[in-house]
Amino acid sequence: MFSVTTEYAMRAMAWLALSPDTLVPTATLAEKTKVPPHYLAKVLQYLAGAELILGRRGVRGGYKLRRPANQITLLDVVRSVAQVERINSCPLGLENHGPNLCPLHRRIDTAAKVIIETYGSVTLHDLISQPNSPKPLCDEQTTAKLTISAVPTARV
Repeated sequence: MFSVTTEYAMRAMAWLALSPDTLVPTATLAEKTKVPPHYLAKVLQYLAGAELILGRRGVRGGYKLRRPANQITLLDVVRSVAQVERINSCPLGLENHGPNLCPLHRRIDTAAKVIIETYGSVTLHDLISQPNSPKPLCDEQTTAKLTISAVPTARV
């Protein structure tokens, strides 16, 4: 449904939400999100242009969220790389349609409405803070470590 660029932007933002106060180097972000480094660099430019992330160049450089994760919606992320808007009048400019959309454009508008409402109501914080749910982008090794460290040790 969404482009690869949109998927990569969501992956990058989810990972940055997991590391809120840390500058994450591009190489680390590429590895953790499984996004090709050169493609990720392009995605990070879009995210920075949308003022969703801050970047610093250099040896100790990297990226982090510009705002807290609870202030960034998935719709913000999607709109940084793709256009998602409602259709208010005929996109073809047909005067006889006016505000009355044809069946095709009415369905496209309905889908856009659902996307805007759904992604506009979910923040990055929502993704990373759901109890009893795996964190986004956690690999099996990380998940196993989290599970093992969360189990109390029995005393004998």
